[in-house]
Amino acid sequence: MSKGLGNIVKQAQMMQQKMAKMQQELESREMEASAGGGMVTAVVNGKQKLVSLRIDPSAVDPQDVEMLQDLVVAAVNEAVKKSQDMVQEEMGKVTGGFNLPGMF
Repeated sequence: MSKGLGNIVKQAQMMQQKMAKMQQELESREMEASAGGGMVTAVVNGKQKLVSLRIDPSAVDPQDVEMLQDLVVAAVNEAVKKSQDMVQEEMGKVTGGFNLPGMF
């Protein structure tokens, strides 16, 4: 193997290690979003998993379940989007802006 190719392989391995570490760190980070003026709050981790959901008791109206459902969906979707944006930004720091498909 040529010296240049060996350096490229070594750099790729180092980047892979950095990305694996970053993915572990991102899993512990959480993003929060709310809907309905804070009536529903969703917390999502860096792996886009819902870790908690808070619903203000005043949002629970048996006559308007649809509104509560909409608030939950909106809060969860916004928290997931924030998490995805955060992951993309952090991974961009590791990869130097290269878009590596399938890495996250």
